[in-house]
Amino acid sequence: MRRWLSYCFGLLPVLARAALPGYEGGHLKGQGLLGHYPDDSLLRDALGADTADAGADFRLRLAGAADGWDVRADYQLLGRWGDSVALPAGVGLSAAPGTLPDDDTRWWDLTDTVTDGPRHRVAQRLDRLSVGYTGERWVWRLGRQAVSWGNGLIFNPVDVFNPFDPAAVDTEYKVGDDMLYGQYLLDSGSDWQAVRVQRRDATGEVAGEVSSTALKFHGFGLEREVDLLLAEHYGETLLAVGGSVNVGEAVVRGDLVSTDSAGEWVTSAVLNWSWSWLWGGYNVSAVAEYYFNGFGLREDDYSLAALAPDTALGARLARGELFTLGRHYAAGSLQVELTPLFNLTPALFANLGDGSALLQIAGRWDPAQNWQLLAALNLPLGPAGTEYGGLDVPPLGNLASGPSAFLQLGFYF
Repeated sequence: MRRWLSYCFGLLPVLARAALPGYEGGHLKGQGLLGHYPDDSLLRDALGADTADAGADFRLRLAGAADGWDVRADYQLLGRWGDSVALPAGVGLSAAPGTLPDDDTRWWDLTDTVTDGPRHRVAQRLDRLSVGYTGERWVWRLGRQAVSWGNGLIFNPVDVFNPFDPAAVDTEYKVGDDMLYGQYLLDSGSDWQAVRVQRRDATGEVAGEVSSTALKFHGFGLEREVDLLLAEHYGETLLAVGGSVNVGEAVVRGDLVSTDSAGEWVTSAVLNWSWSWLWGGYNVSAVAEYYFNGFGLREDDYSLAALAPDTALGARLARGELFTLGRHYAAGSLQVELTPLFNLTPALFANLGDGSALLQIAGRWDPAQNWQLLAALNLPLGPAGTEYGGLDVPPLGNLASGPSAFLQLGFYF
């Protein structure tokens, strides 16, 4: 049976190349999540003490190029099944397969819901669809694509275009946005980048108030890298400066970003240190990071009302730009290469204000060519009334989540 399955999966790339011009590859991923909710959690009342969820992600990549021009397209077929499907994004377990992306606010509607129910959702979509031109100095690209900026390794306040959750285990693909992207390369190796992300408002109309325009400079000099950013994002001006420098065998990175929000400048910052070395015969990589969230709440201000979508913090949580409630955070991870095919990464995400934290132990194993297994155990730490211990909802209870386990098996073709 196992040999028969291997033959079937091995035929996928052969059949795809024969049938699809421009075929570049793809993957098929299956995911599972087990969760537990404490006795006093309101989520336990809604979902039960223990939950089980599953997910699937099929991606097919197509591309073609000629005379400097290229076209790219990524097709996705996504599915979610289980006890937590109906939970809104950002509620419950951060390691969950996640809600399916939609195009309600994107410029182009390239998502089709195949089926939708209280315990299942299936959708097909184009996560990438763009045409581009690459010259000697210029790069232009129009369409659905992804861009990542910022020097944060765990928390990244500069990356406002669909950033990853700091506790995400699978960070292979960001969700694409509809944009015009340009890059100009200088003789020094430095470059200018410009982005215009077009979006639709709640009425479905294309509107500048919910779109983004950004100009970024990335420069080299004096053994340092420097980033400067000027942007208008959802009608607010954003200024950022950042960079990186080698300190001995380590690298120190950081960003300082200030946003003109409702007539008041709000500043956030991130500073991290990373180092790789050989320890007892094992390759090891360590990251330590401090993050200040200027939009975050002080411990005495924790409430559901303070997280409403019409607040500065609530709007960013709803858009998927922020994933934290407080102001001061420390995080660290230690990736150990136990074998060339197996990495173990314990990580800790701590809210310094309320003393709560999330402990994660993640692993990555490549059991065979074109196969990859990801796993993670997540343990929230802290009393009720804290971010990771569960926000209080007086007089009903709290929103606490207990331990959870995540598993994903991926096949690449």
